[in-house]
Formats: sequence, structure tokens, C-alpha cells
Amino acid sequence: MPKIVNHRQRRAEVVEAARRIILREGIEAATTRAIAREAGYSNGVLTHYFADKDDIMLSALRSSHRRIVERLRGKLTGRTGLDALRELLLDNLPLDEERAQESRLEIGFWGRALTGPAMLQAQRAEAGELRYLVRSLLGAAADAGEIGTAEDLDDVADRLLALVDGLSVHRLLYPDRLGVDRLRRLLGAELDRLRPPGG
Repeated sequence: MPKIVNHRQRRAEVVEAARRIILREGIEAATTRAIAREAGYSNGVLTHYFADKDDIMLSALRSSHRRIVERLRGKLTGRTGLDALRELLLDNLPLDEERAQESRLEIGFWGRALTGPAMLQAQRAEAGELRYLVRSLLGAAADAGEIGTAEDLDDVADRLLALVDGLSVHRLLYPDRLGVDRLRRLLGAELDRLRPPGG
């Protein structure tokens, strides 16, 4: 009787193997040979499920983003305006080991995105969704009277996202200087500046 192969599970195992290698050794170490070995398969098996290495990398990036979205769904339920925005932005900072791994994975892909059109397109699409959500929450907060700044909210959205990216990189590079409490305080101070005077 022929062996029944769960193709979805095999794909997921390969993607998870790639993720482990990237986190452990960096993105350059994630060769197809290394990924196959980590997953416990031959190189040939990978070609049945992925077009090439970039396909595996893209799948690893998208898998990480799906995990984040699922976690955020629960965290944002029942929250609105600046409260929801604060929770969203905090969740994108490396405040614990899970989010530190996600940040390391994301940052590891940035260099690859600058030289690979498919990776760049995927990165821009994912970043565009996050920016849309940040801008929407800013708009909702403004409509609720929670924002007192006259600054263009598109500019505010871009500044907040740049702050999160910068804080994430600095937290990973200089953890002794930029602890979790300080990350929270810096982000909180930036959001508090948006409130109306005395608000």
C-alpha cells in the first residue's frame, strides 16, 4: 500500500526548518541543502513543494506574518483608537523572546528584499497592511477626540512605524541599553504627544 503523504504538513515542516536556521545562523546560512537537512528530507523533496530558495524564504516570511496577525486579532478585540494603536505597536516590538525572534527574522529579510524583487514586493505588501492599520487607528482616534495634534496623520503613521523599526533594531543590538521598560516608555511617550493638551 503506498505511503500517504501530508503535503501541507511537509511544506510547513520545510518552512519551519528554514525559520529555525535563519534564527540560529542567519539568513545566508539557510541554503536549500541546509534547510532540507534541518527538515530531515532530501534536497529533491524540496523541489516538489517549492520553486526555489526564494519561494521557501517567502513562505517563511509569510508564515511569520500569519502568526503575528493571529496573535493581534486576540489582542485588539474590544480595543479602539489610541488604546488599540498602542497595543498594535507594542506587539511589533521585541518585548519577549517570541517577538524578538519575529523581529530577528523580519530584519534578516530586509537585506534580501533590497536585492530580490519578489521578496521586496512581499515585504512592501505586508508593510502596507500594517501601515493601513496604523493609519486607520489614528483616524479612529482623531474622530473620537483622542488626538490633539494638527500634524498630518499620514506623517504620524510613518513616524510611528519608523520608531518601531528603529527601536526594534536597537533592542536587538543593544539590549543592555534598551530594556523592555524603556521600550514601552519611549513608545508611550510618543503616543502621549498626540493627545490633546490635558487629555
